[in-house]
Amino acid sequence: MAGNDLGSLLGGLLGGGGQGAGGTGDAGGLLGSLLGALAGGGSGGGGGNGSNPLGGLLDMLAGSGLADQAQSWIGTGDNQPVSGDQIAEALPDDTLRKAAAEAGVSPQEAADEIARSLPQAVDKLTPNGSLPQGGSLEDIIRQQRL
Repeated sequence: MAGNDLGSLLGGLLGGGGQGAGGTGDAGGLLGSLLGALAGGGSGGGGGNGSNPLGGLLDMLAGSGLADQAQSWIGTGDNQPVSGDQIAEALPDDTLRKAAAEAGVSPQEAADEIARSLPQAVDKLTPNGSLPQGGSLEDIIRQQRL
């Protein structure tokens, strides 16, 4: 539902159509599922802080030792890479499994795809070097689309 809508928006933001060719549309759906799981999931993770789970996800990554990488995606400089193993380590197992199941991939494949696409998505959603405030994540994505 909302994860699919969010996935379509993220897929468009990442350069893929709604039903992506290769990785980008799938990446959008996977990121949409992940953010939806964080926003609506009950595991105490990133969604409790307003309607924008992106900030919660970045806080979660920062708390798992990925603060420099996450900050580089928000900032205006080069984006530092992150590995699928680092993503899998940082995310709650149930959240990663739920997002992977919704995308029809294994948790490791999900972590690898998130690692590839999340830096670009965060970079595009934070063009001014800071997280957008107010509005839902869907509204923020629509405002940032090029």
